[in-house]
Amino acid sequence: MKSRFSRRDFLKLSGLTLGGLAFSPFVPGLTTFDDSFAVRIATAQMPVRKEPTDDSRIELSWYRDELVHVYEEVVAEEPKYNPVWYRVWGGYLHRGRVHRVKTVFHDPQDILENKKRLAELTVPYSAPYRYSKARGWEALTPPLYYGSVHWVTASEEGPPMAEYAGPWYKIFDELDSNVPYYVPAIHMKIYEDDIFKPITPEIPLEEKLIEVNLATQRVIAYEYGHSVFETNISSGIPGGGLSGEKGISTTTPNGKFKTLWKQPSKHMGNSYFSIGIQGNLLADVDNYVLPGVPWSTFFTPIGHAFHGTYWHENFGTPMSHGCINMRSEEARWIFCWAMPAHTADAISNDHGQGTNVEIHY
Repeated sequence: MKSRFSRRDFLKLSGLTLGGLAFSPFVPGLTTFDDSFAVRIATAQMPVRKEPTDDSRIELSWYRDELVHVYEEVVAEEPKYNPVWYRVWGGYLHRGRVHRVKTVFHDPQDILENKKRLAELTVPYSAPYRYSKARGWEALTPPLYYGSVHWVTASEEGPPMAEYAGPWYKIFDELDSNVPYYVPAIHMKIYEDDIFKPITPEIPLEEKLIEVNLATQRVIAYEYGHSVFETNISSGIPGGGLSGEKGISTTTPNGKFKTLWKQPSKHMGNSYFSIGIQGNLLADVDNYVLPGVPWSTFFTPIGHAFHGTYWHENFGTPMSHGCINMRSEEARWIFCWAMPAHTADAISNDHGQGTNVEIHY
């Protein structure tokens, strides 16, 4: 029997239209859809090349937030720092500015008012709504993206005009703390508090070290002088100008630091409401609105941090506004391994008890 579950159904189901969230959690044929390897276009436009090289002819283009099914992963000769290309319909996409995603739904949980629970978005993207007496219910842009992490403070009824009639989660955002917004509960995975469990807390503070090599774009974590973790990262863009209202350079500082404090969910860049309800900024390295940045471990008082990244896969070359971009699962490892320890009910302090950080070229 032929499935009646179409691409249009999927776009509705996963919230992939900025106009709203029209879907039902019970769609015939859902289990026949294979999203085991799909990517979201995470920048304005991505060319599909005939061959896996930037010198090859452009066959077609995909645009921001479109989903592309990947047939296989190909390791090419270039670029040297990130030589992975995805074979897709029509040719090859470089993985640098795409975002690997899945669509996973969850049973809603009852969240007591003001009992904060950490949650991760598990659909490609989902448009949040907010309510005001003056304007009623309104969808916000940019959407929340797969892999972003947020504090849920309650489960409530959502917008009456939305086709999804189930529970919605109320989201706390420190930049928009007076204007909460709401996301369908089935779009989010609630974490247990053991997500913050420290890694090797028995190791003395002075025997842990995080080294960042800006020349090689590598981070290495040491215990007793021996490497226990290593990966490639994306540091700040050298000489990329000034970022944010305070005019902070996009160059990652070098020198000796300590991890100061941590936030498992951080809104970086502009507020949703700083440019109006239907703002035109989008979450990527070009347009700086990044709600729910996961697993931030800060090492300077002005806000430089190791953190997870859901807007690119271009690790191995500078991409950030000064922070250390990492894969989210690797940023969580640093978050749980570095001192001071973090719990769901306490903010880690900045009284000189953090892990040593050395950044150099």
